[in-house]
Amino acid sequence: RHHVIKMVFIMLVYILGGSKNNFIFSKKVEKLQEFVTHLFMGPFEKLEKIFNLNRSFDMWLIDKVFHIVGHKDRKQYLQYPATFCNVSKPYDKENHVVRYHFLQCPNAEFAKKYNLMHVLLLFCNADYWGISQLHGTLIHQGTCGNCDKCDYCIVDSKSPMAKKYEIVKDENGFLVSQKI
Repeated sequence: RHHVIKMVFIMLVYILGGSKNNFIFSKKVEKLQEFVTHLFMGPFEKLEKIFNLNRSFDMWLIDKVFHIVGHKDRKQYLQYPATFCNVSKPYDKENHVVRYHFLQCPNAEFAKKYNLMHVLLLFCNADYWGISQLHGTLIHQGTCGNCDKCDYCIVDSKSPMAKKYEIVKDENGFLVSQKI
């Protein structure tokens, strides 16, 4: 899987070309965001027919999925230290909030190593769209690309907590949730 993502990174760099600060570059990034989002988050369009995070059972279920994935990540981390490392937090049953974060992301490490942060944001920003397809809201303070960890707080789209945040771009183009 990591090899495929690296190949996509290289392809995107080739397509983007040029200076990161010019108008044409900005337009290319906007066009590629849709491509990358559908490439990696396309299955969420199918999942939305099954999952609706406005239902408490579905929130509980997605929390279980993240816990299982996190457990596998941590086991794999011991064998392959350069892999993803997902840490889940206890499910907030009262407010139906799922929280987890990545301490490490091979995509971010690759982007940092090869000065490709302008491409990494295409992957990171797609998470908002993916969660919205499941009728959820992602509250995201940062990613491994612009912070020390990639945090996820997922609430249902009708939650009062969701209405307290807006999605903004930081100075590097990463989408983040900002309290209103």
